[in-house]
Amino acid sequence: MTMLNSDRCCYWNLKCPFALGSYRAAGSQAALQPRIVLGIETSCDDTGAAVMDEAGRILGESLHSQKEVHLKTGGIIPPVAQRLHKENIHRVIQEALDMSRISPSELSAIATTIKPGLALSLGVGLEYTLKLLKQYNKPFIPIHHMEAHALTVRMIHPVQFPFLVLLVSGGHCLIAVANGITDFLLLGQSLDEAPGDILDKVARRLTLIEHPECTTMSGGQAIEHLAKQGDRMKFNLKSPMGQHFDCNFSFAGLRNQVTQIITKKEKEEDIEKGQILSCANDIAAAVQHTVASHIAKRTHRAILFCKMNGLLPQNNGALVVSGGVASNQYIRRTLQIVTDATGMALLCPPPKLCTDNGVMIAWNGIEKLREGIGILHNPEGICYEPKAAFGADISGKVKEAAIKLPHLKLKIRE
Repeated sequence: MTMLNSDRCCYWNLKCPFALGSYRAAGSQAALQPRIVLGIETSCDDTGAAVMDEAGRILGESLHSQKEVHLKTGGIIPPVAQRLHKENIHRVIQEALDMSRISPSELSAIATTIKPGLALSLGVGLEYTLKLLKQYNKPFIPIHHMEAHALTVRMIHPVQFPFLVLLVSGGHCLIAVANGITDFLLLGQSLDEAPGDILDKVARRLTLIEHPECTTMSGGQAIEHLAKQGDRMKFNLKSPMGQHFDCNFSFAGLRNQVTQIITKKEKEEDIEKGQILSCANDIAAAVQHTVASHIAKRTHRAILFCKMNGLLPQNNGALVVSGGVASNQYIRRTLQIVTDATGMALLCPPPKLCTDNGVMIAWNGIEKLREGIGILHNPEGICYEPKAAFGADISGKVKEAAIKLPHLKLKIRE
């Protein structure tokens, strides 16, 4: 067990003597019954729970979103998120169980996100889980949040390994090859901010919460909505990392460009910070296109690298896109241009499963239960891990390949 220097977190050892081989083998009576998993998610600002059977049927689910609270404060404040998780976790889990008509004693295992995420939020979910495990004597399946996002699509589509997965959210941006339930090759990741984060920050800088059409929307939703009415050509934003021939992402420089433009336009229109610019729609359109274009280009290079190195099937390969930003239809259509040009299928979970939820955690638990991996019979010593690696990092090899992209016109018609 490896202790981290902060947040008193540790990592579980999947080879420890407490790991079960296959829970199905625990007894012939248990083998006759369909196995059922309770999934619990509290990695950020959504409290989610779901009950799922071995066939992938959702028996019950519940979700409490903190969006309205955090919209008022202009961002997620970890202690506030922690308090709201504590206030709602019991109710959310009970609602999922009640809907499923499954009692905790009938569960085969409990799966909970323990990494990565906000330390205070992860702690709430793990603490509650440990109480349930002790009370009902159930096996524990610790879940990696990003792995759960990556595999959610397998609930809906019979996607076979290997496939390419792009995870884009408010806290993450990475692209990897999924070779198995816990087997990933990381091709690239954000070097600074995440795409959802920059969209939220631009929305706050534009004060879109005060826009009459956007008062109940998150920052990313407001940008997407207003961009439909804007002209992206009004502002010439430089695409990030144009001279870096790898698959890493960067969004901090783009945010700085936009901040400078907003400040300049405020002076030109003689308005104070906090008022809505007349060109807000155009700025939204330019930012959204630049983010989408950057993501698409890095994904294009990842596909070419994988095909050159035999990491994906030459025919009928799949690109899976998940995470909160995957709900953005403009970004999806931009990626569709890339997959059409490279002979790949573009697969995305439904929008409600792209954001954080208990269903994806329960599903990841089911997949691990089927394979008999990552299942702990004794959770003693388990801790959350706010920062966690994702797969084996081969981004250096991508950089060495220095693949230059063929021209691809990323033109989207609204």
